[in-house]
Amino acid sequence: MPTEFRLPELGEGIAEADVIRVLVHEGDTIAVGQAVATIETEKATVDVPSEVAGTVTSIAVKEGQTVSPGTVILAVDAAASAQAAPTAPTPEAQPAAAGSAPTPEAAPQPSAPAQPAPTPVPAAEQPAAPAPHPAAPEPATANAAPAQPATPPPAPAARSGAFAAPSVRLFAREIGVDIATVTGSAPGGRIDIEDVKRHAREHTSSAASTSSYAPQALPDFSAFGPVAREPLSRFRRTVARNMVTSASEIPQVTLFASADIGAFEAVRRAHRDEASKAGGTITNLVILVKLIALALREFPHFNASIDMQADELVLKDYVHIGLAVDTDRGLAVSVFRDADKKSLAELAVDLKGIIERSKANTMTIEEMRGSTFTISTLESMGIGHFTPLVNWPEVAILGVGRDTDLPSYENDELHARRRWALSLSLDHRVVDGADGARFLSWLVNAIQQPSMLDAGGAS
Repeated sequence: MPTEFRLPELGEGIAEADVIRVLVHEGDTIAVGQAVATIETEKATVDVPSEVAGTVTSIAVKEGQTVSPGTVILAVDAAASAQAAPTAPTPEAQPAAAGSAPTPEAAPQPSAPAQPAPTPVPAAEQPAAPAPHPAAPEPATANAAPAQPATPPPAPAARSGAFAAPSVRLFAREIGVDIATVTGSAPGGRIDIEDVKRHAREHTSSAASTSSYAPQALPDFSAFGPVAREPLSRFRRTVARNMVTSASEIPQVTLFASADIGAFEAVRRAHRDEASKAGGTITNLVILVKLIALALREFPHFNASIDMQADELVLKDYVHIGLAVDTDRGLAVSVFRDADKKSLAELAVDLKGIIERSKANTMTIEEMRGSTFTISTLESMGIGHFTPLVNWPEVAILGVGRDTDLPSYENDELHARRRWALSLSLDHRVVDGADGARFLSWLVNAIQQPSMLDAGGAS
């Protein structure tokens, strides 16, 4: 009996993806771990490795199709799968089992030349988790019993017969809640009025995040001249949705300042050799990442997220600095993890890796997750002050513009000093203007006198 291979879980909050390319054909022999399809999620383009081995008997998806975890990708002959299994355990064992074949991908392809597997690509913005997808809970069941398509239905059936008193059912109908979709918290899974209220609040919040923005219909531009249309990629659709969330959810205010970066030269010299031995280069951005990490420890409310449903502030005891990176697909946010605990040399190595992976389009989804504060820099593009949008669900973002020679008095003498254009956008629900001013002033002083780095802050 053929064995089905289904799309595995794609990560927290990712409910669907588009099939960009199918990498195998019917009749091909595949190995465990071999890429069989390339998909684009909201955050990245990745290859999907097979979890089964054998001869492909059917392919259930096509390019351009939208799939979700649990969707059948292909089926393979079970007997062929059993024969191929001994070659899969370790990379060392594969060459011996396959003869002269150097890799699992290259080993069994006698009939079709197979398309070259594309390089996994950049991930996107971190951005906001999509609204819960109704099919998301099912993949685990589907994966657990791929040969039994009739297995998943019991869960919905059980919920349709939800235990609830007539008064609770009446209340649910009055406020427009389908009682079958409510999870009961009382003994035996019984649903009470509080469960219905909680479900209604969560549903309203989810609906607001996805449907509160109703774009207006465009006029017919073709009436004025020739036009062309091109579909938005999933990545660009995610960026658009995240920007709408940021602009509509967060009451934002932006503060501006400039900082003398002349003292950075001494810091670079002091840590240059250490960074070089580690494989990185001390740049102004590396020093800034470290100083911001220290600032977030000094001002913990900037390292937080606001939970409007619970009326609580989530204070994070970790400092992950996001860096908005310009890629050929759009803006992506990669993360310096535990930036407050790393040395300048370690951050320099991290930055080098971020730049290399963004150029090669190989940033992974996990590299885009978990930032607590973001830096957006347009310095290399010649832009000065600007108003960056807060990267929801964070509460602040720092925009870094070009450094410019500006006049400055020292001992009654006029000098030209190299100064950065800094723009701090913040969530006014969490951070007041005065708090933002204190944070930005602290950061400017640290940039102009980075002595704390030599006092142990850099290690």
